[in-house]
Amino acid sequence: MDIPQSTKSLGVTNEHDIELRLKENGLEIGGSYKPKYCRSRNKVAIVIPYRNRKVHLIIFLSYIHLFLQRQQLEYSIFVVEQTDGSPFNRGMLMNIGFEEAQLQSNFKCFIFHDIDMLPENDANLYGCPEDGKPRQMAFTIDIFEYKSTPDGYFGGVTAFSIKDFRKVNGFSNLFWGWGGEDDDLFQRLSFHNLTVTRPFDGLPNLTSFARYRTLYHTEEKPNPERWRLIQEGKWRFQTDGLISLQYRRLFIKFKPLYTHIYVDIKKY
Repeated sequence: MDIPQSTKSLGVTNEHDIELRLKENGLEIGGSYKPKYCRSRNKVAIVIPYRNRKVHLIIFLSYIHLFLQRQQLEYSIFVVEQTDGSPFNRGMLMNIGFEEAQLQSNFKCFIFHDIDMLPENDANLYGCPEDGKPRQMAFTIDIFEYKSTPDGYFGGVTAFSIKDFRKVNGFSNLFWGWGGEDDDLFQRLSFHNLTVTRPFDGLPNLTSFARYRTLYHTEEKPNPERWRLIQEGKWRFQTDGLISLQYRRLFIKFKPLYTHIYVDIKKY
C-alpha cells in the first residue's frame, strides 16, 4: 500500500476538499465514524498529542480515516493540543485525551498515536486489546530499517483497554520535552504484571503487516532529566499519572475531521 505524502493521495488538494470527501464516506462531526451496514465489535478512541505540526496533521487525518474505515471500526479521533509556553509533554496530553474522550462517549478502548506514524497495511487491526494485554502496535518502523522493535519498546502507537490504562495510572506527567515517557509507561506495565502483546505474536511470517512509515520532522531536543525520571519511576507509579493530572481546558471544538481539545498545562 502506498503511503500518501500529501493530500493529493485522496484526489484533493486542500483541507476543505478532504472534509467533503470523508463526509461523503460517512464521517460525522468531531471525527467520528460508525459503519453503515454492520455493527463494529470495537468502539475506539484515537488520541493524538499535538503542537505545531499542521502539515503532518492534514496528511495523517487524510490517511488514517480511510484506513480505519476499511477496517469497519467505530471510532473517534481526538487531537489534544498544548499551548506554547511550556516544553511539550506527550504523556500528559495522552492522559488528558483519555479523560476528555470519556466525557464524550462510552469507548471500549484507546489507541495512543503519534501524528508522524502511518500504518502501511490494512491487516494491522486497530481493534481493542484484551484486558491485561496492552498492545504495542508498531512492530517494525522504516526509520529502524523495518527491524523488529525491541521487547522493551512501547512507544509510537499503543493500544489499551480502559481498565488497564487506569490500572497503571496512565502516563507520568513529569516528562517535559522529548523522550522517556514511553519507557516509564513500559515499567508501569511490568510493575502491574500486564503482558505486552504485538500484532501477529507467534506468527513471524506476518510481522511485515505491522509496518509503519514515519513522516519527516526535525529532531527534538531530548529531555535531559529523562533517565533520572525513569530510574525513579517505580516510586511514583501510584501518585504520578491520571490521579495527579492537572490542566486547564481552554476549549473543545468538534471539527469535521477530529475533536480538537486545546489545553494549557504548566511545569511546576
